[in-house]
Amino acid sequence: MYKISPLKSIVAILGIATLASGTSVSSQNLPETHGKLQTNREISMQTSNLTSEWDKTFQKSDRVNHSKVTFTNRYGITLAADLYVPKNANGKLPAIAISGPFGAVKEQVSGLYAQTMAERGFLTIAFDPSYTGESGGEPRFVASPDINTEDFSAAVDFLSLRDDVDPERIGIIGICGWGGFALNAAANDPRIRATVASTMYDMSRVTARGYFDSIDAEKRYELRKQLNEQRTADARNGTYALAGGVPDTLPDDAPQFVKDYYAYYKTPRGYHKRSLNSNNGWNRTSSLSFMNMPILTYIDEIRSPVLLIHGEKAHSRYFSEDTFKKLKGNNKELMIIPGANHTDLYDRTDIIPFDKLETFFRTSLK
Repeated sequence: MYKISPLKSIVAILGIATLASGTSVSSQNLPETHGKLQTNREISMQTSNLTSEWDKTFQKSDRVNHSKVTFTNRYGITLAADLYVPKNANGKLPAIAISGPFGAVKEQVSGLYAQTMAERGFLTIAFDPSYTGESGGEPRFVASPDINTEDFSAAVDFLSLRDDVDPERIGIIGICGWGGFALNAAANDPRIRATVASTMYDMSRVTARGYFDSIDAEKRYELRKQLNEQRTADARNGTYALAGGVPDTLPDDAPQFVKDYYAYYKTPRGYHKRSLNSNNGWNRTSSLSFMNMPILTYIDEIRSPVLLIHGEKAHSRYFSEDTFKKLKGNNKELMIIPGANHTDLYDRTDIIPFDKLETFFRTSLK
């Protein structure tokens, strides 16, 4: 059995498949700012000079119009997004904001979902969360249960003000770790009229308790000690140590779900130069805030429809199943995809139930 130390297990969680904090990663694919403290001027330049070429991991559709947009969240962070609008669209459209997976960028999974849903008649945006990708925020490569939940509501702000969007028909899709943030946003923001969480992780649960709730209070204490010692080191060094992304070389005894992540993030199938999982990973101390802030506390108060989608063979399936039990009322649905693993719902268009997604949003966003 592949064993991971307590600290490295948290590194694995935040990197979504990182096995060791010391994993070597090819530096030739990393942006120059990776792991450095960036100035406000650098962030401003980054968000005002968005990539113009098509640099997605999926083919461009000739059925939608694509453009780059930015919007600002409640913390003053400028978020970068890809906007997809159905060609020949008229009037005010139903809209969907999409983000995830945890450690990915909009050029990967969320963009594929956004473009596909736009082909089906929805105006969509796929956005980079705060501190990552082409979005602003410093220090770089930080995850936050509060701010990343806010990112979804900021996307709703942006969509609500567009002349081609019906503000009463806005939904969201969160993928992997952003599935949990999407549910948290839906619990907090009644403007979100429908929510889909696909192959979701509850990031606060898995960070505080480990996979399958294997970490107890004593191990959490040791983790807090190590992570706060890392804070001291970061303060002394003036840089932020990174947790490491998916390893360049798989250990012989790597579990199957790590092999699945590798097959997506480290191959032409899903590799992207701005993706944290494809490269050097998150700021290591990001996990501290997740350990004390359970993000799904109030999801039983969601009044709008929720659809949970998960693969039958996904190691993460229990997150959706337990979440489904906590949701109340008759506005919830859990869809298990036969034979699918966690990453199959990233880009396997023959497996992702887009027909179901279309039906769900058309019914919910009337």
